[in-house]
Amino acid sequence: MATPPGAAGGNFEAPPPPPMQPPGTDMTGICFRDQLWLNTYPLDRNLVFDYFALSPLYDWTCNNEQLRMRSIHPLDLSQLSKMTGMEYMLSEVMEPHLFVIRKQKRDSAEKVTPMLAYYILDGSIYQAPQLCNVFAARVGRALYYILKAFTTAASKLEKIGYVDTENESETVEPKGGKEAIDFKEVKRVDHILASLQRKQK
Repeated sequence: MATPPGAAGGNFEAPPPPPMQPPGTDMTGICFRDQLWLNTYPLDRNLVFDYFALSPLYDWTCNNEQLRMRSIHPLDLSQLSKMTGMEYMLSEVMEPHLFVIRKQKRDSAEKVTPMLAYYILDGSIYQAPQLCNVFAARVGRALYYILKAFTTAASKLEKIGYVDTENESETVEPKGGKEAIDFKEVKRVDHILASLQRKQK
């Protein structure tokens, strides 16, 4: 079995942890992937946490990190249940393609409060969006399309009104033109009739 990076033993010294992200930071726009690690180690339920710990999404102050420093498997529930504070749990597994890791706050052995969720899909690590953010995005998108529909409808109605005005003016103009033509023809006919009457006299 391959020894994961960061495991105890040998002269290997763990690198200093990256700067810790403040709690509640929205990192849904980040995608982490370490192809070198994936080419070296298998991505399974035993090593997936070591891979997750390489990402900037990992909180180095969690209880799992304390277990790693004591050479205990970081997902050992019997040890985590004795601690309080932030921890990560592997909640869903579909090896080797999908792993879901839940960040939670443990207040006691029985009481935990879910905070965030992360998923590893084919070796790429993402933070899952929170439900309130999903609802806000969906509502915002729906409002955008509703506003766009109203704007389009209003512009169409204005255009229809403008076309009707044009049609009315067009229909009025030919009528006026026809009346003028008819009036000229009437005058011409009257002139012809008058000249004929003069000739007869």
